[in-house]
Amino acid sequence: MPAEGDDREYAVLVLTPAGRDAALAARALEQAGIQVVVCEDGETLTTRVAAGAGAALVAEDALSPEIVAELVDILGAQPPWSDFPFLIFTERAATARENQRALETFGGLGNVTALERPLHMLTMISAVRAALRARARQYAARDALEERDREVRQRDQFLAMLGHELRNPLGALRNAAQMLQRDEDTVRRLERPVAVIDRQIHHLTRLVDDLLDVARVTTGKIALQRTPTDLGAVCFGLVEESRRASHERGLELFFEASGGPVFVLGDRVRLEQIVNNLLTNALKYTPTGGRVAISVETSPDDGEAVLRVADTGMGIHADALRSIFEPFTQSERTLDRAQGGMGLGLSVVRTLVRLHGGAVAATSPGLGRGTTFTVRLPLAEPLAPDADDLTPRTDWKVPRRRILIVEDGADNRETLQELLESLGHDVHVAIDGVEGVARALAVRPDIALVDIGLPLIDGFEVARRVRAAVGSEMFLVALTGYGQPEDRARAAAAGFDAHLTKPMDLDVLERMLVTLTADGRSRPAAGASAAADRHAQREEARDVLIDRAPCDEGVARRNGVEREAVAQQVRARHHLEK
Repeated sequence: MPAEGDDREYAVLVLTPAGRDAALAARALEQAGIQVVVCEDGETLTTRVAAGAGAALVAEDALSPEIVAELVDILGAQPPWSDFPFLIFTERAATARENQRALETFGGLGNVTALERPLHMLTMISAVRAALRARARQYAARDALEERDREVRQRDQFLAMLGHELRNPLGALRNAAQMLQRDEDTVRRLERPVAVIDRQIHHLTRLVDDLLDVARVTTGKIALQRTPTDLGAVCFGLVEESRRASHERGLELFFEASGGPVFVLGDRVRLEQIVNNLLTNALKYTPTGGRVAISVETSPDDGEAVLRVADTGMGIHADALRSIFEPFTQSERTLDRAQGGMGLGLSVVRTLVRLHGGAVAATSPGLGRGTTFTVRLPLAEPLAPDADDLTPRTDWKVPRRRILIVEDGADNRETLQELLESLGHDVHVAIDGVEGVARALAVRPDIALVDIGLPLIDGFEVARRVRAAVGSEMFLVALTGYGQPEDRARAAAAGFDAHLTKPMDLDVLERMLVTLTADGRSRPAAGASAAADRHAQREEARDVLIDRAPCDEGVARRNGVEREAVAQQVRARHHLEK
């Protein structure tokens, strides 16, 4: 029996054109314990069906073509779990052809049961009860889907909070590590320990990002920003960045490219994430003395770009190949967990490749015999750059800036302050939101780095109050452990120019500091937005600049040219050895 609040969902709608048929049917159903709503006309029926009900018991001659068409439209908008049942009284003494024509007429209604007159009451009640049981199963499916969605929302909220709580201490650790890396005496004496600290901070940050990324991609919360992108240049840049790590592990790292650029229509940040995840996976599972090779080529007959990442490492058992792209899956995990990770990277790869309209597959001859991952993506026409855009920008010099840090966490605040002061900047601090607004208005910094989870008033309110007081004449950066897309949207709405997720990469901040305008408006050039956005998202797929000013496309393109130019120079070489 349905609960009292669910009565409408299990009501049977009855519509007959005239006479006592409706009253008789309703009385018989009510005596059987079934709730009935008698509809006066077709319009009432369509309204009730749209509002929700258990089933409809309708005479054939009560359904005009107009009513049927309206019902078809209503049922076409049903959610996937719903298949509304119709029981239709057919005409008395109808011929087989007439019955067939009736079924064709009402076929658009979907779940239709024909009840031929004359009809025994017991047969009618049995048919209605069967329809209501089927409807109850549909409601159960709906409730299960809603419960799953609720659990997904709770999971996302938990992961967002977990990410925030983990990123705050990671932010302080990275600030301290970057201070050590910039001290020549420390690097000379403690090069290896400092490198270990930095490497493990990056590893922990990546684990946090993998957790959040797998949640976003599996729920379709990633929107791609597609432009023609040279896949070869993307791979070359990441290979070069990984060359030192591969050398330290005693691995040979090769890059092989076709004779020219290989353009795909893709989101550069996510393409880099695909390649980086595959490359990291290959380096992780290849023992000392092994070989990792990345190749990019075109398959003109198929209209595809083909990326292969092959290694001579541990290999994958045939049974494991079927599930290797599932979340939290790792092949032949050992108790020492020397490779680390949570088995999320390949799941993210598969989803991102599919979002780009491509496919990814893994092959392996067996354990100990290496693995090859093959990604296929649709080819695209290249984007022709302006001639003036071919000059690499290498003259990044960071001028002295007045910087305000609004942060309640002492370790994050103090380490960031000391780091920025060691670089020659004039740094001011505030420990809560109210003090942050006051200091911003008193000091008028070139740039303000504002935490979101502040005491008294949060970072969003800080940005709103500062914007109301000084307008656009201050560059505001949300520097926070909250890194979900909705957090970035809230930051933009509050008036922030950029959103950086802890732990912050100093290179990203320095690019902002380089290109703040010199007229006191503290507005970054469009090129800085593009460059910093690419750099930060390539590292973590986390940090974004919010472009609050018109963008000079030529300047924006120039910032990515250095890597492109170098990549073009090496494409003529068949492969790059370490």
